[in-house]
Amino acid sequence: MIKITSLLVLFLTTSIAIAQNSITEKYNIANSEKHAATRLMNLAINPNTLNYDVTYHKLEFTVDPALYFITGQVTTTYTALENMSSVTFDMANQMTVTSVTKNGVPLVFSESGNNELIITLPSLQLIGTSATVKINYSGVPPVNGFASFASQTHNGTPVLWTLSEPYGARDWWPCKQDLNDKIDSIDVYITAPSQYISVSNGVEPEAPIINGTQKTTHFHHSYPIPAYLICMAVTNYDVYTQLPNSATPTVTYPIVNYIYPETNSLAVRNQLAQTPLILDYFSTLFETYPYSNEKYGHAQFGWSGGMEHTTVSFMQNFSRGLIAHEMAHQWFGDKITCGTWKDIWLNEGFATYLASLVIEHFDGQAAFIVDKTNMINNITSSPNGAVYLTDMQALDVFRVFDPRLSYDKGAMVLNMLRFKLGDALFYQGIKNYLADVNFAYKYAITSDLKTHLEAVYGSSLTEFFNDWIYNQGYPKYTITVQNIAAGQAKITVNQTTTDTSVSFFEMPVPIRLNGAGGVSQDVVVNNTVNGEQFTVSVPFTVTGVQFDPKKDIISKSSTATLDISDFNFDQSIQIYPNPASNAISIDFPEGIEIESAIFYTVLGQKIMETKSAKNWNISSFASGIHFLSVQTNKGTKQFKFIKE
Repeated sequence: MIKITSLLVLFLTTSIAIAQNSITEKYNIANSEKHAATRLMNLAINPNTLNYDVTYHKLEFTVDPALYFITGQVTTTYTALENMSSVTFDMANQMTVTSVTKNGVPLVFSESGNNELIITLPSLQLIGTSATVKINYSGVPPVNGFASFASQTHNGTPVLWTLSEPYGARDWWPCKQDLNDKIDSIDVYITAPSQYISVSNGVEPEAPIINGTQKTTHFHHSYPIPAYLICMAVTNYDVYTQLPNSATPTVTYPIVNYIYPETNSLAVRNQLAQTPLILDYFSTLFETYPYSNEKYGHAQFGWSGGMEHTTVSFMQNFSRGLIAHEMAHQWFGDKITCGTWKDIWLNEGFATYLASLVIEHFDGQAAFIVDKTNMINNITSSPNGAVYLTDMQALDVFRVFDPRLSYDKGAMVLNMLRFKLGDALFYQGIKNYLADVNFAYKYAITSDLKTHLEAVYGSSLTEFFNDWIYNQGYPKYTITVQNIAAGQAKITVNQTTTDTSVSFFEMPVPIRLNGAGGVSQDVVVNNTVNGEQFTVSVPFTVTGVQFDPKKDIISKSSTATLDISDFNFDQSIQIYPNPASNAISIDFPEGIEIESAIFYTVLGQKIMETKSAKNWNISSFASGIHFLSVQTNKGTKQFKFIKE
């Protein structure tokens, strides 16, 4: 696990504190998904499993959470994609197969020693035909990192759980675990000591069956699912079911929570009360929860973070950020799964950004800006790094689940796409992506998302994807603004880049123009070349400039200044309010310094003189017309004002 050490700025408002607390939580989420035995994992596609398509699994597991051991029977129906004389499954070397049958007839099999089970078919199976094989096996699963198969304790009670992402399913059952095949449906039967509650994907079609000291619980999941999202957990859970209510009209299915008894408190149930609210928000924002015919829920497990198993996220705790992140995966990662580990940001970037959208929706813009600021600060802590992985990087689980790039940069790239396209087109493009039958309950890669966003945008996004996803680094902007005439300002944009893979980042650039009395105007200039100049209409004299006030784009050390080299006092320095009764102030551009100010009556009598002040109490002045002479480092300006 990576240790995060950073200084956190203290914020006064509750909403900002909520956003800040999500920093540590976000890294816990990312770190929980780094679970390889070594820094390098074999994430390469197994070519020996590409010749068939799995359509159904019946998974029968016998376990005891007090014992690190599994006995199983896996019945697999598959369709040949080419003529086959044998069928190969991914299976850890530590598992021992006792028999393989087809239609009750024993088959010859061998374990290759390369984490494979090779079954010799009795005759040539022709392309397009289907067959079913039954595998009986048992063994002690290998311990990989924090384990794809774990047997631990909580409060002195045994607990067993699995976490197979990315390639850990083979550690505890014979499967096909490449990112190229989803099983159409599964039935899972878990037999365990009768005092325990078992958990898996989908719903329970019937009540558990008790046979002596053992209890068998059946789960059915009727949606396509990749091997790494199939799960199992067994312990003495308390079951807390949240039912649909009128406050969340899109939530028409049960939310089933499996909680350790020692943590099943009112506080936890109050945390879980956020679940239907977030489900309703995501369903309204994108589309109906993808598994609404079954359930959603959580199962507590013993790792810091969570895992988005389809219909039941495994959770270390029930904080809102963790709930939102793992729930978001039900759309982005579970319904549509990244087609390669190089495209992992389609899972993790989306889940991270949706958790940020929860902050925006429930806590407001100030907290959302703080959350984006935290992500930008993490992204720009290093000058390079791409969202999309190289082939070699995809072999490194630490790079696959890198919180800076796969999570935060992936999330901020989505924010920038939203900013570039606008909310209406961005969300419509995402909805179309989710609804596309070519990807729904299947796999997608980065170019598939790009195609859908381009379709609604009506223009190419190739330059954007090349700059921000496939290549590295980020821009540093130098922006100057100059008042050039009444109601007009000139904006000049320059940038440098932090990595040579991108010579220039084309991006709409948000700028806030400030004027006297607290007025402001936000403008966006579409920056396509270095040194580009824009003339914008602004109904006041600009006295200050702010770059990217809402933190919508990735950048670091960018500056925005007001150019006063050729300013006009009559336009650039103003007093307010006028008329005034108690106090009067002066507003002036950046770079101007007040040296002295003298107040006169209409007859020219001096009333008051100050040196560097820019706010004055005039409550003692007589009513009527007065004059103010201001001496600055750039010249002198005379004002007339009325004291009420």
